[in-house]
Amino acid sequence: MKKISSRFSMAVHILSMITLDPLYSTGDRIARSINSNPVVIRRIMAHLKKAGYIETKAGVAGASLRVSPERLTLLDIYRAVESVEGNQLFNFHKNPDPNCSVGMNIESVLAPQLSHAQMALEHELASVTLAQIVEQLRTKVNVK
Repeated sequence: MKKISSRFSMAVHILSMITLDPLYSTGDRIARSINSNPVVIRRIMAHLKKAGYIETKAGVAGASLRVSPERLTLLDIYRAVESVEGNQLFNFHKNPDPNCSVGMNIESVLAPQLSHAQMALEHELASVTLAQIVEQLRTKVNVK
């Protein structure tokens, strides 16, 4: 099964670091923490900035949140960094054989199940806030 890209987990990592220590949360420092290329981190941060979730300033170290962690859900973060065509997580193959009984019916039969799965994922992501993630991190590393 193809995995969803790691942009989402990286975005949560980035926002968690910014929440815990905004002045220390430079692109290079975050890249070291994630073990990724700083260019990748800057691209993800650009998506978060475009969504209005963070603020960065040229020549100034660190970043800051523009949204309260209590109001920012995992679904908000997911939508900011993952490009999903037509807001549909699952895609159907193009042009199945219309003369085949499976080909002409597979989309109409499978679409409701895939829609239900996507709704369940979105419901779960919407039920968790960045504040909850950060609190769990604080508990694990005893950060105030």
